[in-house]
Parts: sequence; C-alpha cells; structure tokens
Amino acid sequence: MSEKIRVSVRDDTASKIGAQIPPDPVGEDHVLPPWGDLAAFLAVARCGGLSAAARETNISAPTLGRRMRALERALGAELFVRRTHGYDLTAPGRRLRDQLGSAEAIIARATLPRAVDVLPRVRIAAGTWTMLKLVHSLPVLAGEPPDLLVRLLQGEDVLSIPRREAAIGFRSQRPAEAGLAGRRLQRVEFAPYAVPGTSERWIVATASTASARWVRERAGAAIACEVSAPRLLLDLALVGAGRVLLPTFIGDDHAVLERVGPIARELTHEQWLVTHADDRALPEVRLVLDRLGKLMGRN
Repeated sequence: MSEKIRVSVRDDTASKIGAQIPPDPVGEDHVLPPWGDLAAFLAVARCGGLSAAARETNISAPTLGRRMRALERALGAELFVRRTHGYDLTAPGRRLRDQLGSAEAIIARATLPRAVDVLPRVRIAAGTWTMLKLVHSLPVLAGEPPDLLVRLLQGEDVLSIPRREAAIGFRSQRPAEAGLAGRRLQRVEFAPYAVPGTSERWIVATASTASARWVRERAGAAIACEVSAPRLLLDLALVGAGRVLLPTFIGDDHAVLERVGPIARELTHEQWLVTHADDRALPEVRLVLDRLGKLMGRN
C-alpha cells in the first residue's frame, strides 16, 4: 500500500523555488501534487489544449486529460473550461499558471543534464523583419563556437513572456505588465527601396499593418504586385519587381537596393527587448540580451 510522502528539501535550489511559490493556502498538512502533474498543467495551459501539449510533453492526450482531472480534484478547483476548440484557463487556473511560471524555469535549469554537449536553450520571439536580421546573425547570437542553443519563434502575433511562451521578445513600446523587464534599442525607421532602374510601381503587402497602409495610401493604382507575406516584399524588390517599404536595418543591409525616397517619419517607433524579470538573471538569458543589444543597437 503506497503512502503519500511529504518531502522536506533544504538545498539552495529548493529555497529558490519556494521563494517563487506563495504560501500554501490550505495549510501545512496539505500534500502538494507531484511536480510532473504541475509541469503537465503548464504545458496544457501554454498550448491551449491536449493535442499540442501531448506533442510538447510526449505524453498521450488521454493521459494528460486524466492527469488534469486528477490535479483539479487534488486542488479542489476547476482549472480549465473545456471547449471543442481546446482548453481555456479559469481564474484559478490562471493564478496557478502565474504562480508556477518562475518555478518551472528554476526547476528546468536545476535539472538540466550537465553533459558537455548539452547547451542551455533560449527562446526568442520576433516579427518578420527583426527575425530576418536575427537569422543572418545567428553565429553572433549562438556564439562561435556555440555556447547556447537559440530557438527562433517567428510570427506577427505577440507571444506571452509571463506565460514563458518565449524568454525574450521584441516590442514596439516599454513593457507595462507587472514582472516584465525592458531594454530599449535603437528606434526603427522605414524607407522606400528599389533596385536602380526598377519600375516606380509599388509591391504592396495585404497585411493590416501601419506600413502596409502607408504604401497603399501613396501607391494609388501604381501597384506591381500584392503579397500576403511581408517577407516577399524583399524578395521581389531584389529581383527588380518594383519598389517596397522596408525597415532601414533591412534595406540598408542589401547593397543592390537603394533608397528611393525619404524616411517615413510617421512610422518610426521605439523597439524594446522584453524578458521576465525573474529570467533576466539567468546567465544564458543575460548573454543573449547583451548580444541582441549589440546587434540591434542599444539606445
């Protein structure tokens, strides 16, 4: 017959973890669920459903479903609203996710295998143009020889740093959420570019962005092509298909392109590196922050 075991851990890692988790509201005799169940909960919360969480954890979706039910019974609270499209967090679920986020990072680091061939991983989220800059500068980010593993998450949707969907993200303004830290970079400017001798017609992105609207307002009927993905603007400009609006940190990096107009001042905006305040002290995160600051320009 198995017993429920209460464990008293007194090493430094446990002290750090304990500092991140609020006092147990149920009392000292309450037995905490196994960390594996809590980690599985964080995966389901992060992925928004069982199927995606199963791929991340290598645990089958039915098993995850049973473990989430058992966790809810153990905690005496409904953590999810189960819908046809996935799992949405309830208010207690959101509180638990936020309380466990820092502990997950500390435990992951404390249990990381120390083999010489295992490098710490840092997830970086960025939009199309910033990601293109990072891709071309990967050796700078990862080190030569590599001293960390970079995971690049490209997309226009903003990933949640409090939920640890990314360790570092790029934002157009200072972070206002509690628990986030920001580092200001150089301002982002846009200008029109083209290969010399190219048609004066514009290549237009169909995205609903300020830069796409700026081009449409000025192009009128002089449109050479429309594209659904902003990255295609650069590809088409490089083959001489027309003129495009690009961030200057992209356009100026391509010698074949030249500016064919002034900077679009109304599109100039700030750029910030954002990370969780608890994570910025991690050596690998601080290393990437410093390298990104040099690459993108500290202000």
